Amino acid sequence: MANNTKALTNTEVKQAKAKDKEYNLADGGGLALRVRKTGGKAWIFNYTKPFTKKRTNIGFGNYPAVSLADARKKRAEAKELLAKDIDPKTHKEEISQQKKDELANTFGKVALKWYELKKQKVKEDTAAKAWNIMSKHALPHLENVPIHLIKPKMVIDILHPLVNKGILETVKRLCCNINEVMRLAVASGLIEVNYLADITKLFPAPKKKHMATIKPERLPELMKALITSTITKNTKCLVEWQLHTMTRPIEAATTRWDEIDLDEKVWVIPAEKMKMKKPHTIPLTPQMLNLLDLVKSMNGDTDYVFPSHHDRRGHANSQSANMAIKRIGFAGELVSHGLRALASTTLNE
Repeated sequence: MANNTKALTNTEVKQAKAKDKEYNLADGGGLALRVRKTGGKAWIFNYTKPFTKKRTNIGFGNYPAVSLADARKKRAEAKELLAKDIDPKTHKEEISQQKKDELANTFGKVALKWYELKKQKVKEDTAAKAWNIMSKHALPHLENVPIHLIKPKMVIDILHPLVNKGILETVKRLCCNINEVMRLAVASGLIEVNYLADITKLFPAPKKKHMATIKPERLPELMKALITSTITKNTKCLVEWQLHTMTRPIEAATTRWDEIDLDEKVWVIPAEKMKMKKPHTIPLTPQMLNLLDLVKSMNGDTDYVFPSHHDRRGHANSQSANMAIKRIGFAGELVSHGLRALASTTLNE
C-alpha cells in the first residue's frame, strides 16, 4: 500500500512544541520527529528487522544537531542496509564498537603489551633497553595513533633524522622493535597486514663492530702479564674463568656456587641469566676445577664464586676483568667480551 504520509517541512520541525505527552511527527517511510514533554526533539526510524520481522526503532540523533535533510539521508542509508538484509541498528552498534576498539588499540597500548611479553623472553635489562629506544624515538610520535593507521611513511619520517645522524644501529633496532609490535597486532587480530615488514630495506645497514681481541699466538703473553701483575688474585681468577668458560662478563662475574655441580663436573647457568632465556650447561675441565679449588681456598664460604671486594655477600663487578686487562697493558687491544672470541678462535684453529 502506498505511503500517503505528508512529508514534514523545516518550519513544522522547527515550530513543533512540547505537549503533555510525548508525540511523533511522521515524515514518511518510517522516519519521524519525536517531541518530548521537555521540548527536546529527536529523530527516530521505525522499521522491520530482517529475518525476525519484528518492528523496532533506531535513533538518528537530536534536532537541530541533525537537520531534516540529514535525517532523511540517514533513512535512505538505513533502507539500503535493509535491502541487503542488514539490521541498521546492529550495523550502527558494530561500527561504534569498531571505533571504540580503534581508539583503545593504539600503537602505544600494543607496544606496552609487546614490552611485557619481551620481558618474559629476554633478560630484563635487554627488554628495558628495547623499551627505552622505543620510548625515546617512536612513542612520542606514534603512542596515540590507532594501530591500524600505522603506515610506512609515518615510520620513515621518524627514522630519517636518526639516519642523518649516523646512528644506524639505533635505526636497525627501532625497525626491529616496531615490526615486533606490528606482528603482535596481526597475531592479536587487530590488523590484517603489517605494512612495515620490509621497511628495514630502506636504510643502510650498520657496520659490524667486533669486540677488541688479540690473536691466539699472543695468549701466552696475556697470561704472563696477568700472572705477574699486582692485580688481586680474585680478579686474576675471574679473567681465567671467563677465558676457560667462554662466557660473557656478567655471567662470569655472577657465577654462584649453587650453580656448580662438582659431582657431574658441570656449571649450569640458569635461564634468567642467559641472553636467550634458556639454561646453559658448561662442562668443567680439570683446569677449571683446579681454578675453583683455588678460589674456594681464598674466599671461603660465599654465595658467589667471585665475591665483591667491598661486600662478600655480593658478586664481583662485571667490569673487573675489563679494568684488569687495561692495567696489564692491553688497553685498546682486548676487552673482556673479546675473551670469548679469543677462546673461540683458539679452539677453531
